[in-house]
Amino acid sequence: MKKTITKMALVFVLGSGIVHAAQDNNKDTLWQTDFEKAKKESAEKDQPILANFTGSDWCGWCIRLHKNVFSKKAFKKYARKNLVPLKVDFPREKKQPAEIKQQNRKLAKEYEIKGFPTILILNSKGEILARTGFQKGGPEKYVKHLKKLIKEADTPE
Repeated sequence: MKKTITKMALVFVLGSGIVHAAQDNNKDTLWQTDFEKAKKESAEKDQPILANFTGSDWCGWCIRLHKNVFSKKAFKKYARKNLVPLKVDFPREKKQPAEIKQQNRKLAKEYEIKGFPTILILNSKGEILARTGFQKGGPEKYVKHLKKLIKEADTPE
């Protein structure tokens, strides 16, 4: 009996490690968290920054936007080729480095973020090209919406 319990405990511990490693490997690397790096990448690639001001672990609309749009293949494919995604997160439970918390508070104040989710399209200098939020219709419709906003921002008045 003791051997069986020991084997079960060993299988559980090893299995937990494998699951944890798989979760680490599946982390979405699409979103940056460093604003200065995002601006640099934006300038190098000549692509706008898509800044997602979110409360990722408590804001219902933010969670819906992530689940229904940002986590979907159609959005990721477009974003990887055309945007520099930046996550400006204000979680309640998730831990963040102090410098990211400080940066995010500064950005929220600078861009006058009044609610979540707020999505900004920025140029490489950090200037606002467009402001939006949650949109119904899934990833394809959201990509179409973003393309329209970017096109309108590029069109001279």
